[in-house]
Amino acid sequence: MAIRNIRKEGDQILRKKARMVPEVTDRIKVLLDDMADTMYHADGVGLAAPQVGILKRVIVVDPHDDTTGLVKLINPEIIEADGEQIGVEGCLSIPNFNATVKRPEHVKVKYMDEEGKEKIWDAHGFPAVILSHEIDHLNGILFRDKSIEEVKYSSDND
Repeated sequence: MAIRNIRKEGDQILRKKARMVPEVTDRIKVLLDDMADTMYHADGVGLAAPQVGILKRVIVVDPHDDTTGLVKLINPEIIEADGEQIGVEGCLSIPNFNATVKRPEHVKVKYMDEEGKEKIWDAHGFPAVILSHEIDHLNGILFRDKSIEEVKYSSDND
């Protein structure tokens, strides 16, 4: 396992569409493990492969709730979305920028797990936000593209 460099806004790979993963290989499993290590090292809740310079449709997500834990998703696809929530988001690829974004309240995501088994994640609330955000990365979309309003935080020195 290794900590990989997180690509920052301006890097053209973040604007490219990631390719489907035809089969789960040992290299994909290592990538997923490295992505999880990288996400935790950066105190994130999600990370997409393009953020570490790999144009593959894989993401890792950990909403830090009591029920989910780390989930590794290969070829995730939103097959259903409804409702609406507006909340503040940030991104490991856009440091020091937070903004409000409108996302679905509920998403149903079809994906393949590390064993190559098809799964469905029926996510509501914060996990739905994370999944939407990370799947956007796979399509070359950054949350700044969907931001409603930048959120500025004042420091104790203001």
